[in-house]
Amino acid sequence: MLTLASKLKRDEGVKTGRPPGGPSDSSHRVSIRDRLLIKEVAELEANLPSTCKASFPDENQLHHFQLAVSPDEGYYQSGTFHFEIDVPEAYNMVPPKVKCQTRIWHPNIAETGEICLSLLREHSIDGTGWAPTRTLKDVVWGLNSLFTDLLNFDDPLNIDAAEHHLRDKEDFRNKVQDYIKHYAR
Repeated sequence: MLTLASKLKRDEGVKTGRPPGGPSDSSHRVSIRDRLLIKEVAELEANLPSTCKASFPDENQLHHFQLAVSPDEGYYQSGTFHFEIDVPEAYNMVPPKVKCQTRIWHPNIAETGEICLSLLREHSIDGTGWAPTRTLKDVVWGLNSLFTDLLNFDDPLNIDAAEHHLRDKEDFRNKVQDYIKHYAR
């Protein structure tokens, strides 16, 4: 999978006329983001939750990938929810941009795909936002946890969904299942 790493080494050798691993040509620069991603994607693939599947449409662009989350418990069990993850050039000083591609009835995910997850916030007053020490693995585990232990009805993005849960938990469950049936199969 880590074809970008081997491609970088191969391209470096072709450009400079030197074998891979030799001194590099200063005109050929690989971004810090791409160097970090080579290591982080390997770590992510080795530690992916069993309910998640990452896919890279272009193996040479590790900064753009999709994540499918299929919860095995709770309200969202039996659905598969797709996320698009873009890692900006300024990574790891700024968090990845994440959007839910699946329409969902969830207190922390808007029906339009925006996500309320503290570690995706660039600035956070509670200290739980993005920090350069965080990795893609943290992002994936955080997204996965939005369907279980990080499901938060007290600080919602989708206020209607949170209030619906507060009013009638069984009707909330039914609406979630209806959304799964129509959008998350």
